[in-house]
Amino acid sequence: MALSLEGTTEAPHFDRTAFKARRIFTTLAADGLTANIRLSLDEQEFRCEAQVDAYRKVPNKFGDAGWTTATLAALTVDDLRVALTSAWRHQAPPPKTGDRRSRR
Repeated sequence: MALSLEGTTEAPHFDRTAFKARRIFTTLAADGLTANIRLSLDEQEFRCEAQVDAYRKVPNKFGDAGWTTATLAALTVDDLRVALTSAWRHQAPPPKTGDRRSRR
């Protein structure tokens, strides 16, 4: 799903797989059970409160920067798509001058 977002590449990142546009916006655990997704702080707070079984703040300085662990089995495909797209938007390169495509 992450690779379907424009300009995204995949690469190893310690014991995880990272998905990057301009910067890393999500990492997938080796067991495929969780993903760490970089959300805005407001979105992190909202998702962690609204879906306590699905999201939790990473318990270190990365969590303070918006990194949030998502338990994939607790999310619908649409929930995950929305979170990944939001994270991608924050990390993707800006559109080229004159590029009329919108980031949906």
